[in-house]
Amino acid sequence: MKRRVKSFSGLICAFILAFCLATPAYAYEDAKVNEVTQEAGKYIAETVKKPAVGSIGGEWAVIGLARSGYAVPQTYFEDYYNGVEEYVKNCQGVLHERKYTEYSRVILALTAIGRDPANVGGYNLLTPLGDYDATVWQGLNGPIWALIALDCGNYAVPQNPAAKTQASREMYLQAILDAQLADGGWALAGKTATASDVDMTGMALQALSNYQDKAEVKAATDKALSWLSSVQDKEGGFSSWGEANSESVVQVIVALTALEIPLDDSRFIKEGHSLLDNLLSFYQSGQGFLHVQSGGGNSLMSSEQGLYAMAAIKRANAGQTALYDMSDVQKQATAKPEPEQKPAVETKTVDFADLAGVSAEAKAAIETLAGRGIITGEQAGDKLNFRPEGNMTRAEFCAIVVRALGLETAKSGVFADVQANAWYAAYVDTANAQGIVNGTAANEFSPGSTITRQEAAAMVARAAAKCGLANDLDANAARDILAQFSDYTQIADYARVPMAFCYQQGILDDSALNVEPNKVITRAEIAEMLYNMLSAAKRL
Repeated sequence: MKRRVKSFSGLICAFILAFCLATPAYAYEDAKVNEVTQEAGKYIAETVKKPAVGSIGGEWAVIGLARSGYAVPQTYFEDYYNGVEEYVKNCQGVLHERKYTEYSRVILALTAIGRDPANVGGYNLLTPLGDYDATVWQGLNGPIWALIALDCGNYAVPQNPAAKTQASREMYLQAILDAQLADGGWALAGKTATASDVDMTGMALQALSNYQDKAEVKAATDKALSWLSSVQDKEGGFSSWGEANSESVVQVIVALTALEIPLDDSRFIKEGHSLLDNLLSFYQSGQGFLHVQSGGGNSLMSSEQGLYAMAAIKRANAGQTALYDMSDVQKQATAKPEPEQKPAVETKTVDFADLAGVSAEAKAAIETLAGRGIITGEQAGDKLNFRPEGNMTRAEFCAIVVRALGLETAKSGVFADVQANAWYAAYVDTANAQGIVNGTAANEFSPGSTITRQEAAAMVARAAAKCGLANDLDANAARDILAQFSDYTQIADYARVPMAFCYQQGILDDSALNVEPNKVITRAEIAEMLYNMLSAAKRL
């Protein structure tokens, strides 16, 4: 670990004390840290063979491998960069409309491999972080990761001409300080939160680590460290959302190494157990890190985080720069800017009179699907309306999904409440026969009932399978994807894997902070989901 220089006499005393006492459980040698880091790196490299833009199987894997020094094939990082470049071009430089942590995460990964985030296929990924209001919209995550991303390569805060409020480092720093709760910790919801969260507190300290020369930052840091020490459990670990887990101890480890605080600091030893002890208790040799001790196997999210925590420890032991201090990275040459690309899907639209209030994405989806006869509107005099905010009934969903898949319709009369002469009868029977929709009770379909977001996800996921989009997620992988949403525990068991699949495939947009699984879905939202599904399956 990186330590401050002590006096010679102090060192002698420390040596004598260490010699006289039995070796504590937390006194791991560098060899153990290096061994686990190497094994964890091998597991991630073999599991994430082709990292792509994403919070799992993407940037965190790249960062962990790059910063740990694990030897990947020469083309590994090159292939990742090429994939990022293609992704950025396809989305015309807009990684996300609302969640600006997407930019921060990609900036960190590109910097870790020596690439310039200011020129990726002709787009400057730093520019969005110059928009203060857009960056802080999603909560405390925004300013924390913006500051970490800007500092990782000592990047100047970019000027953003489109910003209502031009950001500065000081503004992001102050936003973090202002959000500290009375007990010393932080939470995603900031001052409106009722309790501090270990993970957010660790991340906030990581962002503050470079500003310890400021009195107010140092005071906030000391208060946060006291709180973290007070909530550390007897096993040396931490709980978040009521459960002890590896990810929480990871964030505290990264914070302490960034602050140059040894992991055997007495404040963070509980009944002989250190943070490293605790993290290693989640490690499965050659198989990554568990999320929780209660079973369920390791997860990719916890394994990626476990690797970069080990990288942070290894770097501290070797006297290297901190995990997110990438001033030691050798920069790679960047290709010349290329012209902006056109959107991947050209839309031929049908004009509806009532789409003024919908998003550009939803409007494109509605007009494109309408132009292909998949969805229809309602004639109101000389105007054609779509009713984008109206509810989608189960019968209407069957009609549009059958049209979208190009299925041949056939009546079966399986549901007593679906009259044979109803306009939707053949659609309902066909969707049911194809396994896309189920009844609501024995011999009943409830055609006029509305659909919730989780019900829609389950049905669209089944439809996606008909398009060749395989859903190979298990419960652990689904949890990893959904854990970013604060209300994911409200999702019904049957809908968790389908909803995670829809987010993974881009069928559902993760711009909101919540999943809202029980909210009734609108016609515009269904149109956008089907459009995204058909796009992912290359059916448009």
